[in-house]
Amino acid sequence: MLNKLRHHWNVSTRREFFEQAGTGLASIALASLIAEDAFAGAATDPLDPKPPHVIPRAKSVIWCFMEGGPSHVDLFDPKPDLFKYAGQPIPPSFHPETLGVTGFGTNKNGLLPSRRTFKQYGQSGLWISDWLPCIAEHADELAVIRSCQSDAVNHVGGVCEMNTGDILSGRPSMGAWVTYGLGSARRNLPTFIVMQDDKEILGGVQNYSSGFLPATYSGTLFRGGDTPILNLKPPSGTTDEQERSKLEYLQTLNERYGRNKQDDSELDARARSYELAYQMQSAAPEAIDLSNESEATKKLYGMDEKETRAYGTNCLMARRLVERGVRFVEVYSGSGSRWDAHSDLASNHTQNCKSADKPVAGLLADLKARGMLKDTLVVWGGEFGRTPFFQGTNDEKAGRDHNPWGFSMFMAGGGVQGGQTIGTTDELGLRAVEEPHHIHDIHASILYLLGLDHLKTTYMRNGRAERPTVTGGKLITKLWA
Repeated sequence: MLNKLRHHWNVSTRREFFEQAGTGLASIALASLIAEDAFAGAATDPLDPKPPHVIPRAKSVIWCFMEGGPSHVDLFDPKPDLFKYAGQPIPPSFHPETLGVTGFGTNKNGLLPSRRTFKQYGQSGLWISDWLPCIAEHADELAVIRSCQSDAVNHVGGVCEMNTGDILSGRPSMGAWVTYGLGSARRNLPTFIVMQDDKEILGGVQNYSSGFLPATYSGTLFRGGDTPILNLKPPSGTTDEQERSKLEYLQTLNERYGRNKQDDSELDARARSYELAYQMQSAAPEAIDLSNESEATKKLYGMDEKETRAYGTNCLMARRLVERGVRFVEVYSGSGSRWDAHSDLASNHTQNCKSADKPVAGLLADLKARGMLKDTLVVWGGEFGRTPFFQGTNDEKAGRDHNPWGFSMFMAGGGVQGGQTIGTTDELGLRAVEEPHHIHDIHASILYLLGLDHLKTTYMRNGRAERPTVTGGKLITKLWA
């Protein structure tokens, strides 16, 4: 064997063979590093607009995130067979043991029929429960994916996976990938914005960070209340010239400090954030100032009612942001997993549906009236669904456990063909059985609607071309076909 290698590589000794082999490996490593540097340096500014891979159907995304896991079998996926088997364990034919252990070990509990009333809405006849009467009025705009799948049995992993494609922290969020892939459309506002309500998102910053992408692609958190962006306004009496002078001096210091730290993306992101903050001092206050909105518009979002005021305010602000060029906005309902109905599902979902139903419907109506729905993709859903069997006591106070094996989400606008359901769960609503769609498929499809091919949206990391959908993802073509 060595003689053959000697002949092929023109070597005469073992030492020469290993010397040449080592040189070849070093060359491969060098080529990889050069490729990474070339990729990273392709644009002088990481937020410069970049051309899409395909013709985009949507310009922006508003993701209405129902944190905690809304119950699909009580909202979008009616299951009459649950009445047939009410109170009984899952029939053996469904093989519950293949699920592994549920989050709280409830897979041996009896089945719980939905107590909601389902009706068909719109010309499409989409089935929606009486918990969402306002969203139901927009049935013909909705594409309900009934066969979503996740890998997480708890909230921290589930919220993380729905945002980043992995139950473990460390990967970039979808908004970060979109910013990386398309750049910024408006330089005086962030490209990726996250709005929580009165509680912190479970898992915190890992859900909107840039992960291993440069830090400048991270999301910007807007808080509730009158000051969603902290420290944005300059001190009283400070002139614009003074602010500009301070920023220029700070930039000089940063450049001097960073001369030998070109690979420090955190430092680069911090320097850019100061410039963005200065630009936002004029643009952001106007974008988040709702005083110029008509009373009819505020009422459309439910801002005149106590139960819907908070989420309605954020949904209206989301519309104003995408109207001004922001590409990706997440609007959390029930931050801190408040859709998590392990007990008293009726009370929990009555409250949460009440708080989000009218604002989301108002968002759809307002976008459509302004001609914006056609290029704004609205996504609705949580990190998983809920099981068809009960948790706690089997009575009016019954709850449901986490269900990542089959649950519902919907999309509207942004090139989506509404008035349809995609995929199915089994007769009990436990598992996706027809056209199952993993979170990676959902992410791939959102990116495609924005003009990005998830297979081509890559970032070289340690010699590996990382992409948003890890090693999976297939397009849900029925969304736009």
